[in-house]
Amino acid sequence: MKAYLSKTIYFLIIIIALLGYINSPTALILGFIFTIIFNNPFKIYSHKAIHYFLKISVVGLGFGMFIKETLQTSKEGLSLTIFSIILTVSLGLILTQVFKINLKLGHLITSGTAICGGSAIAAISPVIKAKSKTISVALGIVFLLNSIALFVFPAIGHWLNLTQEQFGLWCAIAIHDTSSVVGAALGYGEEALRIATTVKLSRTLWIIPLSIFSMFLFKTKGEKIKIPYFIVLFIAAIIINSYHILPEPITQSIVTISKRLLIVTLFLVGSTISIKDLKLTGTKPIFLALSLWIFISIFSLIYIL
Repeated sequence: MKAYLSKTIYFLIIIIALLGYINSPTALILGFIFTIIFNNPFKIYSHKAIHYFLKISVVGLGFGMFIKETLQTSKEGLSLTIFSIILTVSLGLILTQVFKINLKLGHLITSGTAICGGSAIAAISPVIKAKSKTISVALGIVFLLNSIALFVFPAIGHWLNLTQEQFGLWCAIAIHDTSSVVGAALGYGEEALRIATTVKLSRTLWIIPLSIFSMFLFKTKGEKIKIPYFIVLFIAAIIINSYHILPEPITQSIVTISKRLLIVTLFLVGSTISIKDLKLTGTKPIFLALSLWIFISIFSLIYIL
């Protein structure tokens, strides 16, 4: 009976999110509360769904953007992206040694903080031949900090009176995962959302050089480097919208559906956060992740201001 009830409530929340009655932070909290009360009945499928829904949502958001603005935004965020990635990876390697954390775990946490959270961890893991437990710990910590960011960043943004442009850029640099970046920017404004999405996706391309660096660092050979191909579809969506290939009502509908699908994704993210898994990680990996996150948040904010 409880299993039937949990599945019913699970799908009911997803339907309500798709209808647009839930915002990003609420979706995340509902997912987390749901897991505490019922346990996620679709935990394995949830991870796969997050992977696909996020990419579909991001590509859909491309139908609300234009080439000229996107190129300008990418150019403006390039120098900050390069500096923040180099500094975060360097600091991560140093702190991993200082805290005496497993090198592969430290590198995965650093990679997730430096570039794009779960996507970076998933891409770097096979390159360095990380064990499943190490991957799970890194993902758990990054998801936890992402959840906090979704609430903290908009509040700080309003407190500091950041413009939509400043907030969008800050989100893209300082929040780990693309889902939380877009989720935080979603409630701040359309301009913040456009900038956050564009800069974050251009940042995602840095997975490729980081994967090559990881190969040399861990002296691994013959492993395939994962290229984020969905970015090509995102660019295609921007081109289609820029040249008005599809009627405006259709592109607007695609953007609306994409935003709602992203909120569903955040509910799924919340439903996969396990208190039990986080307790097993210990304090050192969390302290490493927190130190790197605070560094990149303060550094990027000072740079932007």
